[in-house]
Amino acid sequence: MVVHRGGLCIGCIETEWGSEVSILMVIKQKSAWMRMLPLCGLLLTLVVHPSSVYAKDPPKAELSLKGLDGKRVHLRDLRGNIVVLNFWATWCGPCRDEMPRLVEAERQYKPRGIVFLGASLDDGNTQEKITGFVQDHQIDFPIWVGATVDDLDRLDMGPAVPATAFIDSDGCIVARVSGEIQPKELNERLEWLIDATQQLIPTGMRLRSPIDKNPR
Repeated sequence: MVVHRGGLCIGCIETEWGSEVSILMVIKQKSAWMRMLPLCGLLLTLVVHPSSVYAKDPPKAELSLKGLDGKRVHLRDLRGNIVVLNFWATWCGPCRDEMPRLVEAERQYKPRGIVFLGASLDDGNTQEKITGFVQDHQIDFPIWVGATVDDLDRLDMGPAVPATAFIDSDGCIVARVSGEIQPKELNERLEWLIDATQQLIPTGMRLRSPIDKNPR
């Protein structure tokens, strides 16, 4: 939300890229401000009572799978942390190419509190290959098994793997990348999230990262 009165400009800006909702109201003409008093009053009302016009916060990301030890695991248990959730499979060639980048990024960002997760879409026919895949790629972050295309659909991740979701400390997906993620894309989104968290922006005024369904 932005309010600027120096030039008789009163603006109410709310962007919610996660749900692709944008409200933009601005009064810029100084000479016409008297004619705009009723609208100004409305805008001030919206500024004072933003809940009446702001898009609702996006829903919390929910995912419940099993760890490699067979125990049930829940994404909600990681709230309070920034999470990078990568969907992959052993039979996915691009996933094999991408995984070393994630392994390297996890080693770089783990000391800064970022949690990496791998959710495998391998079914009963290929799950036995997961352990070897983890060892071959020297993956240190948790690997969850039993993910399905229904999980991808529910989280709006697209129909294919690899697919990566960036989840803020509130548990909301704030960015997505479908396809192989490049180091620049990964670093940019994580640095943005870390910076936003450190600034402690109030939830109701937080600008959320764009949802990127295709790598640039």
